[in-house]
Amino acid sequence: MEVQNKATRIDLFSIKTPQMRAFHMSWFAFFLCFFAWFGIAPLLPIVKEELGLSKQQLGNTLIASVAITIIARLFIGWLCDRIGPRKSYTFLLIFGSIPVMCIGMAETYEAFLLFRLGIGVIGASFVITQYHTSVMFAPNCVGTANATSAGWGNLGGGVTQMVMPLVMAAFVGLGYSDAISWRSAMVVAGAVCFVTGIAYYKFTTDLPNGNFAELRASGEFRSKERTKGAFGEALRDPRVWALFLIYAACFGIELTINGIAAVYYREEFGLGLKAAGLAAGLFGLMNIFARTLGGYVSDKFVKKGGLRGRVKWLFIALFIEGIALMFFSRMTVLHLAIPMMIIFSLFVQMSEGATYSVVPFINKKALGAVSGIVGAGGNMGAVGAGFLMRSEDLSYADAFLILGFAVAAASFLTYFVRFSPAMEAEASENHRIAMAERAAIEAARPARKPLFPAIGRAFKHVRPMDGLRVYVGLALMVKGIYFITNTATLEAKLSGPLPQWQGFLAWVIVFCHVIGGASLALGFVSRVAAGVNALVVLGAVGVYLFGEGDYGGMLSTNEAFQFTFFVFVTLVLLVWRGSGPLSLDRLLADDPSIYDPEE
Repeated sequence: MEVQNKATRIDLFSIKTPQMRAFHMSWFAFFLCFFAWFGIAPLLPIVKEELGLSKQQLGNTLIASVAITIIARLFIGWLCDRIGPRKSYTFLLIFGSIPVMCIGMAETYEAFLLFRLGIGVIGASFVITQYHTSVMFAPNCVGTANATSAGWGNLGGGVTQMVMPLVMAAFVGLGYSDAISWRSAMVVAGAVCFVTGIAYYKFTTDLPNGNFAELRASGEFRSKERTKGAFGEALRDPRVWALFLIYAACFGIELTINGIAAVYYREEFGLGLKAAGLAAGLFGLMNIFARTLGGYVSDKFVKKGGLRGRVKWLFIALFIEGIALMFFSRMTVLHLAIPMMIIFSLFVQMSEGATYSVVPFINKKALGAVSGIVGAGGNMGAVGAGFLMRSEDLSYADAFLILGFAVAAASFLTYFVRFSPAMEAEASENHRIAMAERAAIEAARPARKPLFPAIGRAFKHVRPMDGLRVYVGLALMVKGIYFITNTATLEAKLSGPLPQWQGFLAWVIVFCHVIGGASLALGFVSRVAAGVNALVVLGAVGVYLFGEGDYGGMLSTNEAFQFTFFVFVTLVLLVWRGSGPLSLDRLLADDPSIYDPEE
C-alpha cells in the first residue's frame, strides 16, 4: 500500500507540516548521534597517551566503533518496517546515550574498546533518518530530502572534530585535569542525545497521515504480517548488494577519515591538537551542502534519464571520489593537502547522496530492510579500511592511496544496479504525478515569471558585486586555511583577560572564514555568511586600530587596518544587497521572479 500525502517540495524554514517536522527532527537527531559516535575521535591523542594505546589498539577501537553498527543497521532497518521510525529513533537515542556517557569510566584498553563498541550502535540512526524522509517526500524531491537530512546529520562528524576539543578545553579552564575533562565532554554529548530521544517521540509521526499503530488499525497502511519476508526478499536482490559495496566505498571512507584525520594531520604534518581538529573538521563540514548537492543532481538526472539517470550520476560521483582520494594521499604540503581534502570530501558526500537517491526505488515494500543493508555496507567499508589503518607496516598516506584505487574500481558496480521497464515506467508515472501535484500547488500562488529564461537574463546582467562576492568568499577561505596552519599565531593575537577562551575564539574565526567564505563564493545564505564574517572582521579592525603593536592610526600607513576595513565594508554591502542573479540563493529561491535583474 503506497504511502499517501507525501510532500512534493521541501519548505526548509517550516515546521508546520508533519513532513517538515520529521525532516528537521531526523537530521538533527542523526547529527547528535554522529557527534556522539565520533566525539572521542579528536580526543584520541589525549586518550592514547593516558591509556598507553598502541597504533594497533587505536585501530581496533576504530574498527569496533563501526563494526557493531553493521549489525545494528540491519536490525534497525527491520525494526522500522515493523514499528515505524518514531519509536525506533526514540529507543535508539535513549539507550544509545548510555555507553556515550559511560565511556568516561574506562581505565584500561579493554574497557575503552568495549565502550566504543557500545557507542557504535547509535550509528544505526542513519537508517531511521533515511527511512523517515523516504516515506515523507515524493519521488520528485526524495533524493534531495534524503541527501540533505543525511548530509546535515553527517555534519556532526565534522563539527565534533572542532567542538569536542573545545568542550574539553572548557572543563580544563574550570580547573579539571585532562583525564577528567575528556570524560566530562563525553557525558555532555550523551546527555543531549538522551533528551533528543524524548523530543523525537513527542514531535514526530511515522507517516504524513499519522503513526503506524493507528493507520494499521484503520487499514490505511500495511499490517505487520505483510512485512514478513521483506528482509529475505531484500537479501536476495543482487542490486542491494551492489549498493552495499558502493556505499562501502563512499560512507565507509568518510567514517574512516572522520576517525583518523585528526591523528593523520598531527602525525604527518606536526599540527597541534586543536589545529589538527580544525583541519580534520573541514572534511565533515562539507556536509552542509555536498551531500544535498549529490541528491539534488540525482533528482535532475531523473527528469531525462529516469532511474537509469540516477545510477549514471552515482557512477560519475563515485569514480571522481576515487581519483580525488588518490591525489590527496600524495599531498605532502599542508597548504595543498587541505584544499585537496575538501575536493575529495565534496565527491565522497555527493556519492552518498546519489546512493540514497537510488535506494527508495529498489523495493518499496522492504524500504527499511534495503536501507539497513545498504547502510550497513558503509560500516563494512569502514571496517575493511580500518584494517589498513591499523597496520604498523603501512603509512596512512599509502593506505589512502590503496583506498582510492578501491573506490574507483567500486564505481563500476553501478552496472549491476538495473531496473526493469515496468519499474522505470512506474517511477516515471509517480514522478509525473508528484510534479503535477506540485504544479497545482504552485498555480494557486501569485503568477511567476519562467525560471530558465530568467536565468539566461541573469547571465547577461552580471553585477560587479557578484564578482566581488566570489573573490571575497575565496579570499576568506584561503585566510581560514592559513589560520589552521598557524593556529598558535592566531591564538597569540587573541590573548587577553580570558586566555582559556583563545581556542574557542580561534575555532570561531576559522569556521566563519572557511565555511562563510565558501557560502559567499557559492552565493548560499549569502546575507547570513556576510553578516557573521562582518562581525569577525570588525573584531580584526579593532585589533589593527586599537590593539597592541606597531600598527599606527587610522590615517597612517596602516595597510593591515585599511585592507581589513575594506573587507568589512564589502561584507556590509553584501548584507545590504544580498546575492546577485548568479547564486545558489537565487537558484533555490521559492519565487523565480527574483531571477529578473530588472526587478
